[in-house]
Amino acid sequence: MGQIILRIVAIILVAIGVVCIFDARVITKKAFSFGDQNEGSLGLKLLGFIIAMIGALIFYFVMQ
Repeated sequence: MGQIILRIVAIILVAIGVVCIFDARVITKKAFSFGDQNEGSLGLKLLGFIIAMIGALIFYFVMQ
């Protein structure tokens, strides 16, 4: 039961990370008031990548 919950959490983390990567500019426009949107979108893409990698690693290690 615990492995199933961890798998679901890992998949959700990966999905959130991927959405942050692909929609970074749109999210930056709506949520933040940066003068330079390139810096905001770059930060959001990096955060999305890190979140996606954490979710993928959790999923990988739960499968073993």
